[in-house]
Amino acid sequence: MPRPVTKAVIAAAGFGTRFLPQTKAMPKEMLPVIDKPIIQYVVEELVEAGIKDIIIITGYSKRSIEDHFDTPNEDLLVNLRLGGESKEPLLHEIEALANLANFIYVRQKGPYGTATPIRSAAHLIGDEPFIYTYADEFFDASPGRTQQLIDAYNQYDASVFACIRVKKDEDYNRYGIIGGEPLNDNIVKVSQIIEKPGKDQAPTDMASVSGYLMTPDIFRYMDGAEAEQAGSKEFMIQPIMQKMINDNIPFVGCEIRNGTYHDTGNKLEYLKTVVEFALKHKVLGDGFRDYLRSINLDNN
Repeated sequence: MPRPVTKAVIAAAGFGTRFLPQTKAMPKEMLPVIDKPIIQYVVEELVEAGIKDIIIITGYSKRSIEDHFDTPNEDLLVNLRLGGESKEPLLHEIEALANLANFIYVRQKGPYGTATPIRSAAHLIGDEPFIYTYADEFFDASPGRTQQLIDAYNQYDASVFACIRVKKDEDYNRYGIIGGEPLNDNIVKVSQIIEKPGKDQAPTDMASVSGYLMTPDIFRYMDGAEAEQAGSKEFMIQPIMQKMINDNIPFVGCEIRNGTYHDTGNKLEYLKTVVEFALKHKVLGDGFRDYLRSINLDNN
């Protein structure tokens, strides 16, 4: 059996410029989806799959992320205790946040790009496999995305891309597209990863989104990779993975089943996510659905 996966790296150092001025003082990862920040959905899905150590790669002005997963301050606890039985569920919920996992925070150093967070966390991962994901993207799936990646890793003893099937032509210019040999109806043995190829150049309709399960082989390729990408604006992970694939290090693409992918770093997709979660909320869902039916959307 491959080594168990118990560590995850969450990239959370971006500036969130698409949400300015809201994100001038508040990280985009802390934008709410109903009553939880986006990053909490990411963390809970990791923990559900057995992840114990979560390394969050941050930048300046990200202190509120650390505060959110820290032990709640005593003033808040006193206030909730004074609320009696009605506030007990909230009291238990916020006390549990700090115990979801072992949280480690690392300030990102180095060039902008998707490879830098992995390099920043290398000393904490060592020779273990790990999940690499982003703080503003997640799947609402059953079983969760991380569990599906772990299942594929255990079966094929390979690094794993989380994938979706693209349905719109413009999506081929939005995502990295994998190519390779189908192993079954939702697993592909990857031979190439092409960043935003366009529909005419895309080898398949499987797009790499949201994150990866990586074996520690990637660290052997990190040292020389930045120099090789010196002419690029960003230090990207995709060329590194392609070099590994070329050296016959196995990768598979796993289409995530029974779920929906949410890219909340995009304004429109963020709004769609909020609406979807509101509609299925146990308490708010019926009232929100009635409200949507009552308004004349064509005149708004």
